Amino acid sequence: MTALLLAGGPVAARIRGDVAERAAALTRLGRTPRLAVVTATDDEASAWYVRSIAKAAGKVGIDCDIVDLGAEASGAEITAALERLSADEGVHGLMLQTPLPGGARLEDLAGAIVPAKDVDGASPLSLGRLAAGLPAFAPATAEAVLTLLDHYQVELQGRHVVVVGRSTVVGKPAAHLLLDRNATVTVCHSRTTDLAALTGTADVLVAAVGRTALITPAHVRPGATVIDVGTNPTEDGGLAGDVDPAVAGTAGALTPVPGGVGPVTTALLLRHTVRAAEG
Repeated sequence: MTALLLAGGPVAARIRGDVAERAAALTRLGRTPRLAVVTATDDEASAWYVRSIAKAAGKVGIDCDIVDLGAEASGAEITAALERLSADEGVHGLMLQTPLPGGARLEDLAGAIVPAKDVDGASPLSLGRLAAGLPAFAPATAEAVLTLLDHYQVELQGRHVVVVGRSTVVGKPAAHLLLDRNATVTVCHSRTTDLAALTGTADVLVAAVGRTALITPAHVRPGATVIDVGTNPTEDGGLAGDVDPAVAGTAGALTPVPGGVGPVTTALLLRHTVRAAEG
């Protein structure tokens, strides 16, 4: 058995097409959507990702400002930049890129982003609203998991979904989104005893730990759908997922890395920005 490939490219292309139409309509009204990305790092992988967001934004008619504060920026300087951009009526979407300087935590700083512009759902207020089932922008990577499952018509209602990872960026918000879809959700993490015993019962398995090839065929029930959120750098400059490629021989469906969750995440950030501009 070879797993069906759940490619993110077609999903992202459909989202970008919708975004481009909506951005053009806003521009005709004199309200071109604008996204601001605040960075405070010299990490090249992060810089590449931010440039890719800006490039993708430009292609769909969204202006994108990269606000680089430098790797030595203090928490106070980052907070001040976020507060300034939150108050800027010309900025519709705002996100803080990680990693951050030593001692700075996303959870502490993202509270300076007003929820209406928090297009990556990083603010504690946005996360709280999401958990409560209230309107809020979900973290784009977590939403990408659901978007891929919907696109490929993977049934969630009543199904057992195991999420491996409990970050506020992916694991926890993905679990809430899945619960809202009437899935039965189990969240596992680094201290889970006998991980394979739990993941092996999943109809849908979401791997979001950040550890290369953590999920092996022994962790996967035959025929299960596996969503690999991992983007781990390799020695040759490429990316590897949290799922061992050998899982393709056991799973019924599997997202590739790269080319799975990543493109959908970027497209959703752009859609969130347009939604924010639409008010």
